[in-house]
Amino acid sequence: MVVSNFLAEHSRCKWAQTNPLLRAYHDEEWGVPVKDSRALWGMLVLEGFQAGLSWLTVLKRREGFLRAFAGLVPEQVACFTQQDVERLMLDPDIIRSRTKIEATLGNARAYLAMEQQGEDFAEFVWGMVPNAPILNTTGQVLAQSADSVALSKALKKRGFKFVGPVIVYAWMQAVGMVDDHDPGCFRYNCGV
Repeated sequence: MVVSNFLAEHSRCKWAQTNPLLRAYHDEEWGVPVKDSRALWGMLVLEGFQAGLSWLTVLKRREGFLRAFAGLVPEQVACFTQQDVERLMLDPDIIRSRTKIEATLGNARAYLAMEQQGEDFAEFVWGMVPNAPILNTTGQVLAQSADSVALSKALKKRGFKFVGPVIVYAWMQAVGMVDDHDPGCFRYNCGV
């Protein structure tokens, strides 16, 4: 329990202090650079479902999303049909938004289209933010940035939906393109 004692004694970002699920997500995942294409796509899906809701709502349903969306494997999700959309609309373990569900299926197909054209998703998104991870030294967290606006436009151009600049910025934070930990947080500038 040395690790848990260490973490209990150190300050965290304010949003991570309100719930054990948020605390664990903050301490172990948020802001850690993700370079795996499928993992990046899966996180973009979850960020899209979070739009208009709290991240805690998504975390509580993450296992449901993994089950309902075939482990968030884009090759499998791309094969979902309208019958699957109707099935998902009845699934109490996910966020039942038809628009978000349909965007997820379309985004899986857009991901595969990039792959078929020889464009690796991870290389593409990280290449759009060449100075990543960007360390926020101000302590002020933005809702979007010039990078998230550009990345949002590039994703939309490739057929992605539900990837506006605010969603993309939250995703960039989650996957470590932006280090938005509070300067007093033990994870700030940890370089992971």
